[in-house]
Amino acid sequence: MSSLQDQLLKAGLADKKKLRQAKKAKQKADNLQQRSPQQQADSSRDLAEQALVEKANRSRELSREQNAAAELKAVAAQVRQLIELNRVARHGAEISYNFADGKHIKKLYVSDKMQTQLANGVLAIARLGEGYEIIPAAVADKIRQRAESAIVVQNAVADSAEPADDDPYADYKVPDDLMW
Repeated sequence: MSSLQDQLLKAGLADKKKLRQAKKAKQKADNLQQRSPQQQADSSRDLAEQALVEKANRSRELSREQNAAAELKAVAAQVRQLIELNRVARHGAEISYNFADGKHIKKLYVSDKMQTQLANGVLAIARLGEGYEIIPAAVADKIRQRAESAIVVQNAVADSAEPADDDPYADYKVPDDLMW
């Protein structure tokens, strides 16, 4: 099946020059239609909207990170304040109390009474900067709610001095003055 152009050429109604001109005119019209200002405006508008959406997403993410950092900073300040306001003075401390902080063994000098209270869970040891402070157990519980890693040592409170029924060493009492 031959095209309309071929049929017009055979009938003598058109010549090759006019067919080429018509073909070029059609191509130009197609190109103009493809490059119409409306389409260019639509594509640039789409690009602008996409850029705004991306900018808003980046802004939200940055804001979220800044809020998280500010919250961590606020919690650290609260913990520091709780420790500084409630630390127990260690004046006259002569007994070294050894405790584990991660993989390291650390030493604090405490009094005899503090050592007993640390062992019974009445006092706890908290990390303050590079050092350690002794604080009451109630304050340690408040700090633990905010930052678990700030509390280094907090022994469980001894409920009763009576041994369990199935304790095989119930008949052997440990002396009160035993130190290790």
